Amino acid sequence: MNATVSNFLDMTRDQLDETYKQATAGKVPTGEMRGTAIVAGTHLAKLYARLARLLAWQGKVFDIFAPPDNGVLINKISPLSLTFIVAKVYRGASWMDGKETIIIDYSKTSFFARKIRDEIREVEPGIYLGKVWWGNKHILDFALEAVTGGNSNATAD
Repeated sequence: MNATVSNFLDMTRDQLDETYKQATAGKVPTGEMRGTAIVAGTHLAKLYARLARLLAWQGKVFDIFAPPDNGVLINKISPLSLTFIVAKVYRGASWMDGKETIIIDYSKTSFFARKIRDEIREVEPGIYLGKVWWGNKHILDFALEAVTGGNSNATAD
């Protein structure tokens, strides 16, 4: 795990929100990105992140052939890293602060996740901090980091 992502796990929700607000949208990722679920404000955040990766969500795979600002992605889910739950990827205004962000929109691509909207911003090359919205409610944070051979605009660990 990247040091920046590890630091996210020690932050409060307010600190994560401030980090997100200070970041720019950056480049839209391409290829495979390792995911880390962040349950902010608890001393068990690192345990929750490990369990989530082991049992539920491993990350996202951004379509390397799609236009960078109007693409798609597939989530990697389950202990077998199955790829499903598709989303549209585009730039737009953040629900958090109105500034530009990269939006991951499930509303027209997934029956099960249609109420979910993710937003990500690049906090450093190849490292993204994300917000998960359920309807209009911010419910969770997450991080994405480039996987070796994945994101061409990032340094993988």
